[in-house]
Amino acid sequence: MTTALIYLVVMLLVAAVVFLLAAVVFGRGEELAPLPPGSSPTRLPAEDINGDDVRQVRFQLVLRGYKMSEVDWVLRRLGGELDDLRAQVARLEAARSEGAHRRPAGE
Repeated sequence: MTTALIYLVVMLLVAAVVFLLAAVVFGRGEELAPLPPGSSPTRLPAEDINGDDVRQVRFQLVLRGYKMSEVDWVLRRLGGELDDLRAQVARLEAARSEGAHRRPAGE
């Protein structure tokens, strides 16, 4: 009975040492220091974002996190959508201004 108790105590001590060693070596799992409030690691213009701006956005690499190929795909898709929407708005504004010039003065 005492032999089993000694094995149990030794096993608990070994587990505690391994846990403490892992905690010291690996820390809490934080990769980087926290950013200051209001800052971002990615950059985009404050306004008039176009497709090239979105395509140039890159995220910081981390050990665990997102799948790079999926994020890059989303960014390419979003950039194309922005370009398409801006072109459509430009066409509609041109058509509206053209229609306003054709309208007779009496209407």
